[in-house]
Order: sequence, then C-alpha cells, then structure tokens
Amino acid sequence: MSQAAASRGDLTAFEQLSYARDIIRLEAQALEKIARRLDGRFCEAVGHLVSCRGVVVVTGIGKAGLIGQKLSATLASTGTRSIFLHPAEAVHGDLGRVHRDDVVLALSQSGETEEVVRLLPTLTALAVPIIAITTRETSTLARAAHVTIELGPLKEACPLGLAPSTSTTAMLAVGDALALVASRMLEFGHADFARVHPAGNLGRQLAKVEDQMRPLDECRVASDEHHVRQVFAELRRPGRRTGAILLVDDEGRLSGIFTDSDLARLFEARRDEAFDRPIAQVMTPRPRTVPLGSMLSDAVAILAECKISELPVVDAAGAPVGLLDITDVLGMIPQSA
Repeated sequence: MSQAAASRGDLTAFEQLSYARDIIRLEAQALEKIARRLDGRFCEAVGHLVSCRGVVVVTGIGKAGLIGQKLSATLASTGTRSIFLHPAEAVHGDLGRVHRDDVVLALSQSGETEEVVRLLPTLTALAVPIIAITTRETSTLARAAHVTIELGPLKEACPLGLAPSTSTTAMLAVGDALALVASRMLEFGHADFARVHPAGNLGRQLAKVEDQMRPLDECRVASDEHHVRQVFAELRRPGRRTGAILLVDDEGRLSGIFTDSDLARLFEARRDEAFDRPIAQVMTPRPRTVPLGSMLSDAVAILAECKISELPVVDAAGAPVGLLDITDVLGMIPQSA
C-alpha cells in the first residue's frame, strides 16, 4: 500500500462492511428509541394535518430542508396537500404563500436554526399551527410550536459526530409516520393514489383496464355465424391492428375469439375447407375475459398466468367493449412469465 493510500485511511472490504453495518445499526437503534418516545403529541400533530383546511407548509434548511422537501412530496402524494417553503426565500417575500388556514411543519435538529427561527414571529402573528420536529423541546422552535415531536438526544453516525445522518434519518421516519397515519385517517385509497400517480409503471399498475385497453372501435369484431373467409374479407382496416377477432352472437355477447395464431394453424393443417365454414366452428369459445372496471394489474396477471396475448374486456351483459393486447403492457409482465 502506498503512503498516499495509507494516509487516506483505506479500509479492507471486511472493515468497510463492518463499519457500514455499524452505521445502519446505530440509526436503527435511534429509530427504535424514537418509536418508543412517541406519545399523545404525535396524535395531536396528526390531528392538525387531518383538519388542515389549507396546505401543510414544510420548512427547514440544509439537510433538514432536503428531508422536508421529501416529506412535502410524501404528504402531497398520500392525500394531504403540501408545499415546501425555503426559509431563506421566505423572509424575502415567500412568506406570502402562508395562509392562516395552513399548518406549518418545521424541521430543525437543534431547534435554533437561524433561518427557521426568523419565521416564527410572522407565523405566530398569523396564528398558524406549527408542528416542530426537533431534538430539544426547550429550544426556541419548540417553545413557539403548538406541537413538538421531540426526537431526544441523537448520536450522528458520522465519524466526526457532526454531519447530519442519524438526525435526518429520524426526521424522515417521523415525518413519514405523520404523513401515512394522516393518510389512513383521511381514508386515502387505491383510487385516490391512482389519481395522483397517473404516470409511469406505478400509475399503470393502479389504473383500470379501460385506461389501457384498445376500445371497441379499434378492434376487429364479427358475427360468429359468418364464414372465416368472409370475416377476414370484411374486417380489413388501416392502422394498428389487434392480433385477434372478437366474435359475438346474435345478441351481441362475446361468444369466442379467433387469433392470428388460429389462422396460421388452419394453413399449416391445410384445412382449406374450414375457410368456408362458420368461424364459430374454429374459434376459441368462451375465452378468458375481464369485466369493465377491473384493475389493470389483475388483467396483466391473467395474461401472464394463462400465457395469452389478447384479453377481451366485457360489460355486465357480456358484450365486448375493448381488448387488452399484450404488446400494450409488456413493461408490466413479470420477467419470469
């Protein structure tokens, strides 16, 4: 090992892992202590969040501010309207965003953070409820707050005992607990979560099947009494095509499905006579379907489990209203399927 490397305090792989585990255990032990410290003041804080008629204004600076931004986002995505207010910008006009119907959630490890303390006179004048998350209930912030969740003395995991680590982990955990308990009390459900998470794979998993299916006017639909040749002659259409034909009886209910694979099998078996017979004789009768209003994730699970490429969507009367094609949900299919 070179002298330069030695001066950096290089650790062996074993020492690195041992130190990392010590850090995680230290933070985990701190969280366990904080969990036991929670009392009626936590419930009072949740009450302010649940009854808030405005928005929950989260504030903090430095590492606590970064945690605050995350907590504000968590609150907003779980049913509690929230914004983040940077305390340095607040005293230059952004305090105008705060309304007396709001609730302020202030984060400060010491409770003496200058930028946060400078906000207190204005917040007090507005009579805005203040929830403080801090380590000392005797601090300036705690004394001004309506509710203080005291974290208690914390040992930072940083080797110098200075860089916020254990304290920010504690703030994050307590803030998550506030947000999620409030969310449960507000009865924030799957439909609500889907409404505020419409994008990405998460949004698709929470969506309904009708949000992703191909509507009936984009599907190939035919009577099960028509001959195979007649069906294919009449259903030629431009643009994106599905790999299946939905077949209906004389009352418009789904009676079967005929796929491109079924057509290929007729050619491979040289069953030329089948092309001039009713398609009902070669279709797949009573195919697997999902009702309108089903969760998209449930429909995708059926595609994967049954190893099929098309899944008809039907209404309460059994009439087709659309088709879910596997090519539209490939990103949601489990890799093992």
